[in-house]
Amino acid sequence: MAGEKILVVDDEEHIVQLITFNLEKNGYKVISASNGIDGIKMAKSELPQLVLLDLMLPELDGYDVCREIRRDNNISNMPVIMITAKSEELDKILGLELGADDYITKPFSVRELVARVKAVLRRTKIEYNDKVYKFSDILIDFQKHEIIKNGKKIELTLKEFELLEVLIKNKGRVMTRDFLLDKIWGYEYIGETRTVDVHIRHLRQKIEQDDKNPQYIETIRGIGYRFSFEGE
Repeated sequence: MAGEKILVVDDEEHIVQLITFNLEKNGYKVISASNGIDGIKMAKSELPQLVLLDLMLPELDGYDVCREIRRDNNISNMPVIMITAKSEELDKILGLELGADDYITKPFSVRELVARVKAVLRRTKIEYNDKVYKFSDILIDFQKHEIIKNGKKIELTLKEFELLEVLIKNKGRVMTRDFLLDKIWGYEYIGETRTVDVHIRHLRQKIEQDDKNPQYIETIRGIGYRFSFEGE
């Protein structure tokens, strides 16, 4: 659904004008910032539904802006698409590891940009409330720490439940193993990524129809995991 507010953070005026014109033509509201510091300020004050973030910015680069967004609990779930002239694989992986939801390389077609914006907004749209979340044949009650599958209660350990909750509340976003370790187990566990892998395996055995071919918890090779159930 169009009408969402989108923040464009880019120091190239003609790029901002091009993006603004085409997104507004598709029904979106567009605001902009020309440097990283102002981009962070606007993300916090304007609370856009999505940020289009250039990598090479004055004051603060796109990596640092993305990192700051993910650190702030008030905006940590805000979708981010990185836009950059860089196309090297390492740049893309670093952007994803920092929490970017997608990555588009200049020069890009307007049609591709609009399609990616729509896709990220669709994937990351909040489909749960503070109490319950339902997908497929599974109902999760966050307050009671209960999960029901096909009408039957599924027993999860506390860490399994917390892991599933983080994945769901960041639906569509790649969660790195180190981020999950720090978020759920604490900083002292950083580096022990096997802990996450074991808990993911146990979760899949409990909630997936076929844990060898998971529908809900997707492995992002070399990075981490993503909850990506698209709904009915």
